[in-house]
Amino acid sequence: MSHRSVSSTAPDLLSQVRHALIQAGFHLVEAEAEGDRPGLAVTEVPAGVLVGWAASDKFASLVRNQRGALGDSVQAVVRAAVSGLLVRLRHMVTEPSDGGDLLVLADK
Repeated sequence: MSHRSVSSTAPDLLSQVRHALIQAGFHLVEAEAEGDRPGLAVTEVPAGVLVGWAASDKFASLVRNQRGALGDSVQAVVRAAVSGLLVRLRHMVTEPSDGGDLLVLADK
């Protein structure tokens, strides 16, 4: 029985998370393109996998012209949907202190 480190489990976790989100119908984008294209960016980090969401420029413009924090509300709904899906698939999901993104923790 071998002991796997976080670095060896993260690629598996990355694949699992990406696959689950695609199967659920979420649009994934490359992390480098996150600011340019709307969708979920899934990237490997030392603690596990980070999932971030970027809205389209058109949506961002629409939100700027609305009263209240519609963009924040939609981002909260997206975060809740992604988190709920991943927790249901037995992943440990947290929200980093900077907010916005979700951290899917690697097994220790």
